[in-house]
Amino acid sequence: MARPRKPLLSRDRIVAAASALVDAEGLDAVSTRRLAAELGVSGPSLYNHFRTKDEILEVVADAVSDRIDLSMFDPDDGRDWPTALHDWAHSYRAALRAHPNIVPVFARGPGRRPAGLRIADAVFGAMVRAGWPPAQATRIGALMRYFITGSALGSFARGFVDDATAYDPAVYPHLGRAHLLAEHREQVDEGAFETGLRAIIDGLSVQYAALGR
Repeated sequence: MARPRKPLLSRDRIVAAASALVDAEGLDAVSTRRLAAELGVSGPSLYNHFRTKDEILEVVADAVSDRIDLSMFDPDDGRDWPTALHDWAHSYRAALRAHPNIVPVFARGPGRRPAGLRIADAVFGAMVRAGWPPAQATRIGALMRYFITGSALGSFARGFVDDATAYDPAVYPHLGRAHLLAEHREQVDEGAFETGLRAIIDGLSVQYAALGR
């Protein structure tokens, strides 16, 4: 039997095509019609693998989740809970920054996504093992997700234009150098993330010490 001219359609091919579209053009670019055209198949053939566009985006998001390092939450890893949270947060943010257009899907929570649920399970389990009450361990997981996904949704530095005349000192006396932020975007955003992360972990450490008392 002759080999088909095009590879057979599969979930992996669909997800790879959807991921490329999301990265290049954003969530609105993804549709079953567009994906079918990209893959060289008929639209209805996609429904043999996914029922809706949202199902496809959930799998795209889960593929990103699967790249987040969870080794620090292994019981045998040896890192204490503040270090584990810190290192995990940076791995999480790096994954989102590599695929920023998928962040709104992450913001909806893990739902039924296997990799997303593994993250929630690992964080909760590590916090409980460290001595946090289960209710507070749940809140810590939620807090970290809010902070990390929120930080990946945009850039503070890009919120300012690079026009030195844009900020009248008579009206904005403290924004005389705001137009310079855009060219230091990476430094500003990374510094802001680390500052916020340290503030969260330091605050949690104070609460943790109170538990011991």
